[in-house]
Amino acid sequence: MPGISSKKWAPWLTGLACAAALTACHHGSPVQPPGSQADSQAQGQQGQQGAAPPVKEEAPPTPVERMSLDEKIGQMVIAGMDGYEINPHTRELIQNDHVGGLILYKPNVKSTAQLTELVNALKQANEGSRLPLWLGVDEEGGRVTRLPDELQKTPASQVVGRTGKPEFAYGIGSLLGKELSAYGFNVDFAPVLDVNSNPNNPVIGDRSFGAEASLVSSMGVQEMKGLQSQKVLPVVKHFPGHGDTSVDSHLGLPIVQNDMERLLKLELVPFAEAFGQQADAVMVAHILLPKLDPDVPASMSKEVMTNLLRKEMGFEGVIMTDDMTMGAIEQHYTIEEAAVKSVQSGANVIMVGHDYDKAVAVIGAIRRAVDDKRIPAELIDDSVNRIYKLKQKYQVNDHPVAVPDTQALNASVKELLAAYQHK
Repeated sequence: MPGISSKKWAPWLTGLACAAALTACHHGSPVQPPGSQADSQAQGQQGQQGAAPPVKEEAPPTPVERMSLDEKIGQMVIAGMDGYEINPHTRELIQNDHVGGLILYKPNVKSTAQLTELVNALKQANEGSRLPLWLGVDEEGGRVTRLPDELQKTPASQVVGRTGKPEFAYGIGSLLGKELSAYGFNVDFAPVLDVNSNPNNPVIGDRSFGAEASLVSSMGVQEMKGLQSQKVLPVVKHFPGHGDTSVDSHLGLPIVQNDMERLLKLELVPFAEAFGQQADAVMVAHILLPKLDPDVPASMSKEVMTNLLRKEMGFEGVIMTDDMTMGAIEQHYTIEEAAVKSVQSGANVIMVGHDYDKAVAVIGAIRRAVDDKRIPAELIDDSVNRIYKLKQKYQVNDHPVAVPDTQALNASVKELLAAYQHK
């Protein structure tokens, strides 16, 4: 029934089913033929007590409901790995620590054949797990690319922005999604929705679509939709805006003195537009905004993630942190305390992009915090339910992929670039 909430109407539908075979629904008793002694007794009892209420059938437990606490906590971590092939540490993270996903970087990618073999090995290692793996990369175009060198690269976001054509941005997103999906990936940590308002910014620059919030909004949302069209999850970043920083958060903690009035006029505009256009995941940056929260970076701040992102902006998707092994965190906190604080403040997924020991430390710290009741169990369940729904929506699976046809993919890139560039 279009427009009717299935939840609202479920009891009514169950009632109809029970009315069709009332005796069978009641306590699971066998159906008695009309006129039998049991039927007469039942009618007599109903006459005295009124009609028995229909028994509501219990839905089978979801994969989340069948999970142990350790499995749930694992789903809240995306880890990195070393090397070109699956190793014992990575296998441990998948099979013993139940990580929800992996992020690969350029040092994990040598060639198309090698990457296909690695991705399929990761998927196979997850066989028997409650949920399939997120497998993601930062594939933004331009200088931030992880896919094999056999592929012709797409241009930087700044180049796309300069065309002023949102349909080009959609084409880029769709093309990136097609490439990633061909290699077995299902997550792209893109598009960048930062407004490049500071020309001295050492980390964003041409990764941004431009210096105007309206341009970044129109281009970024279309690239996001292009990725979604290929069933690849876009993770918009870096909330609440990394465009006005003069420090690279990979190396240190950027401090941004912008107040809420300024953020509403510029940095938050593209994110608000993306949230209104069905963004499903957002990455929160390691930047300190003293006028919002003077104590901790956005990626650890309840003020930013719960109050601003959830309550004020109404975001209902999955909140991820940027990589916790970056200098912005490690120079000021232990990775354990940072991860716990992030979960307490509203993060659903903690990214630990490098170092097996650090990933294990984060998982252990979250488990101890739940045991000590510093993290409520309900918070874990809320996060894992969001993750589960998103994996369902994007039809994430652990099926192996064939070696991609790089010639066909390159032809698609050339066709798209020919249509929009130099016009």
